[in-house]
Amino acid sequence: MSHHKSSNPKVFILFPDGVGLRNFAFTQFKEIGEQQGFDITYWNNTIFPLEQELGYPEVTIKSTKIHPKTAVLSHARKRVELALSRKRTNDPVYPTYRFPLQWSSFKNLLKSAFVTFHEIFSASPQGWQKLMDQMNAAERSTARYQEVKAQLEEHQPDLVFCTTQRATQAIAPLLAAKDLGIRTACWIYSWDNLPKGMSTVETDYYFVWSELMKAQLLEYYPKTKAAQVFVTGTPQFEPHYDASLLLSRKQFCETHGLDTTTKYICFSGDDQTTSPLDQYYLEDTAIAVRQLRKEGRDVAIIYRKVPIDFSGRYDAVLEHYKDVITPVDPLWKPMGEQWNQVMPTKEDFALLVNTCYHSELVVNICSSMVFDFVIHDKPTIYPNYEQPQLQKGTRDIGQNYNYVHFRSMPDYDQSVTWAMRKEEIYDGIKGLLDGELDPVPVTKKWYEIVNKPESPEKASERIWEGINQILN
Repeated sequence: MSHHKSSNPKVFILFPDGVGLRNFAFTQFKEIGEQQGFDITYWNNTIFPLEQELGYPEVTIKSTKIHPKTAVLSHARKRVELALSRKRTNDPVYPTYRFPLQWSSFKNLLKSAFVTFHEIFSASPQGWQKLMDQMNAAERSTARYQEVKAQLEEHQPDLVFCTTQRATQAIAPLLAAKDLGIRTACWIYSWDNLPKGMSTVETDYYFVWSELMKAQLLEYYPKTKAAQVFVTGTPQFEPHYDASLLLSRKQFCETHGLDTTTKYICFSGDDQTTSPLDQYYLEDTAIAVRQLRKEGRDVAIIYRKVPIDFSGRYDAVLEHYKDVITPVDPLWKPMGEQWNQVMPTKEDFALLVNTCYHSELVVNICSSMVFDFVIHDKPTIYPNYEQPQLQKGTRDIGQNYNYVHFRSMPDYDQSVTWAMRKEEIYDGIKGLLDGELDPVPVTKKWYEIVNKPESPEKASERIWEGINQILN
């Protein structure tokens, strides 16, 4: 099969895992790129069947076997970065980003000893570089590297655009591109990733949400030059600006068994790492709502679970408070052999937009959901107290709010409504419903710091403009 070079620049959009789907498959990203004259192929390393589900041209990567050494080298690299940040800033926050080490089996003991050794003795730019070189050498030696290199030789794209910086699965495809002289770019996918030492890959160019993120990228990865970084805003929030996705109150309520006259408080669940006792915060919200109902207010809760939690830890609370909680589950689909291989769907974006639009406010522990809601002028309550069920060895939620990404708040006290005690969830809901509290103007300023403030709905366009600049 011969490939004649078309005049249209050819771009491979690499999905090392499913996190890129939201930004680059379920938005208008592809359509916008095609309008600008790009020939776009999705280079798919996930179980999500892009061609089948969305009709997108794809090249699938069959082998997902990374080198056995890569994960432990990457863990050591992360720890070295955090140690370097700690040294440079003298800031105690960086050690709190470390993943715990496992010492339970002989194999784990060897891995953990390796990571600890490097954390202590390789915490220098040279030590970091050596770990990167070892990891890259390991990945270049795999059958997988040969497969992805052959795909690139066959299709000859002008640029490989990687949709997340944190996947070890992205290393071999990006190295293969570099080795063939193909330009590479990477999207930094989450607002909290740079300070955490989450960048597993190095590319020629980087695309980031904001000026703040650009400054962080240059600070944490000093090899990077400002000219390699494009500030575009994130496509993640684009659907919120698409009025055609909005359902009428009647439609939305009928679909989900809700009442058109009730005012809904959304409780947006968290993953187990971030909030291990999340179900008790849902319970506290339910107790507050029952109290408000007793006082004659027609309020209730929409519970949107985090799509990747199958623990069943909320079940008892949902059952006990079903008079005030209606679950509106994310529309994610099981895709793989394993029970937990769920992938987002395009329909879920519309559901999220409508959930924000038809709720009065959101209660959530420290996620970026605050921004999804503020786009619709809706406020957020962040609980910031510990549960009595907290035991030794359970991670407390309070440490989340000390993380670097919360320092982007223009005013820590005013950017959201804080619940510093259980009872303050009631106070917060009541104050927000009555208009006595209004964090929204400050939350909006925060959103403008975290994302690109000018026309945030045009992020995809700006990414393609950047790609265009790289290729010309």
